[in-house]
Amino acid sequence: MRISSTAAAFRLPSLRVKLRRVRRSLGEGGKPEATPFAVGLAAILIFSSAAAGQVADREPRYTEVYVAGASDYNTFRIPSIIATARGTLLAFAEARRDGGGDAGDIDLVLKRSLDGGQTWSPLQVVGDNGPNTFGNPCPVVDRTTGTIWLLTTQNRGTDREKDITAGTSQAGRSVAVLRSTDDGVTWSAPVDITASVKQADWTWYATGPGVGIQTRTGRLVIPGNHAVPGTAIHHSHVVFSDDGGRSWQIGGSADPGTNESQVVELADGRLMLNMRNHPPRAENFRMVATSDDGGRTWSQVQPDRALVEPPAQASLLRLTTAAADGRNRLLFSNPASARRERMTVRMSEDEGATWPVSRVVHEGPAAYSSLVVLPDHSIGLLFERGDRSPYEKITFVRLTLDWLTEGKDR
Repeated sequence: MRISSTAAAFRLPSLRVKLRRVRRSLGEGGKPEATPFAVGLAAILIFSSAAAGQVADREPRYTEVYVAGASDYNTFRIPSIIATARGTLLAFAEARRDGGGDAGDIDLVLKRSLDGGQTWSPLQVVGDNGPNTFGNPCPVVDRTTGTIWLLTTQNRGTDREKDITAGTSQAGRSVAVLRSTDDGVTWSAPVDITASVKQADWTWYATGPGVGIQTRTGRLVIPGNHAVPGTAIHHSHVVFSDDGGRSWQIGGSADPGTNESQVVELADGRLMLNMRNHPPRAENFRMVATSDDGGRTWSQVQPDRALVEPPAQASLLRLTTAAADGRNRLLFSNPASARRERMTVRMSEDEGATWPVSRVVHEGPAAYSSLVVLPDHSIGLLFERGDRSPYEKITFVRLTLDWLTEGKDR
């Protein structure tokens, strides 16, 4: 590993300054100079203090970003976080006005961090459709232009998912895209793209939730899921843009019984779609498919029984590449239990074939999550957690690779 903590990189010069001060102070009082024993003892004390500081720096740092009941919202859910081209962190969420349910008066909100997640801006409403539902944030950054594209979905606040899925709701589910060209400070009005990304026979539709990616070819890829009437069975799918976000089209759909998903580009250029297990009777492990044509088609879905889930949404992200960093590393986060609890971050060094590294970030109730690579190459996680319920708050935690691997990845 190159550097596990930026703070450690700046600590040694300050130690030299402290040692010089110790020598000067020990040489005062008429003595020509400090004894070697005294200087050595002082050095031990200083380095012990520095070592304790480094250990503290490796430990997870938690910051509450959204707390239930704040800003006149009952509950905050569906976290999504992304780093802009300038290194600003954008933390999106659904702000549910009157209750914790998935329908009703729900706004799409944002907080920004300019210091790697230590502090956050006041709440900013990005999408508000009156008493209706405006949610499922799924942003992606175009690294060529720095533009942030945010895909979302909307529906009537009185329509419930089961009715939309069955095709018996008052209206359907629509898809819109917003963009920001100023690092997330301001956003365009939503542009409806439903006709280009949703087939006519699809009822339920959700973008993400989580984040999209940009492939090495420049394609913007957004994961999602949908349902077909009369089946109540969901499919994961992707949509993509090859013109920098100006237009979007439908990619391939995965096998039935899949749902909320996240996508990553593998070292060999294939895409991997990691999906919530959602057949008529869901099982407690993730499902995986790959694509060798940029997401236009997907392989047969395979179970990954190592990735235990309740089921629930999860996050998948690339941390490093062998070409740039000497090693391929993928990250995965979810509540690793048959219940929504034990938020866990895992790491794979063989492109998702195995996940031997894992650490629990929160033992108690936990649900949805979103990973991000921070500007200092540490790991950020925005996730739902609480003491009695997973939906009490949305927390940001900064993790180091050294902590995640317990010092074994050097």
